[in-house]
Amino acid sequence: MDHSIKAGELFLTGANCAQAVILAFNDITGLDDKTALRISSPFGGGIGRMREVCGAVSGMYMVLGLLYGYEEPGEKDCNKKALYKDVQELAEQFRAECGSILCREILKNPPTDPNPTPRTAEFYAKRPCARMVMTAAAILDRYIEAHPLEK
Repeated sequence: MDHSIKAGELFLTGANCAQAVILAFNDITGLDDKTALRISSPFGGGIGRMREVCGAVSGMYMVLGLLYGYEEPGEKDCNKKALYKDVQELAEQFRAECGSILCREILKNPPTDPNPTPRTAEFYAKRPCARMVMTAAAILDRYIEAHPLEK
């Protein structure tokens, strides 16, 4: 499945950027839609419209954690180091394709108030967000292909 197309479609039907990415991968993560929507809901707009880390990037990391994350807390877990290395590499890939991982830089300093912007045709025409969710999902697809999941 091309998760990037699905993520773009989900964004265009009203999901926030993080929701679009995590929902697109429910076929692999096994999350139900309600849980995926709820857990990712605060991350839209660069985390609650604070314009910090792009929600598409946050969604990408949520999927990464669900599929490859570690379960034992503590500093001695070698999986933590490997995961953080992969997080940084995925961030660099996103940055290379999109210019930044920060919402405010991608959107060029948009408003940070908590009021969501109405999803109109003008909104979708002006915002690069659909491309961001598609890029994050494509990066994840490449990662998953290079790091097959254990069955």
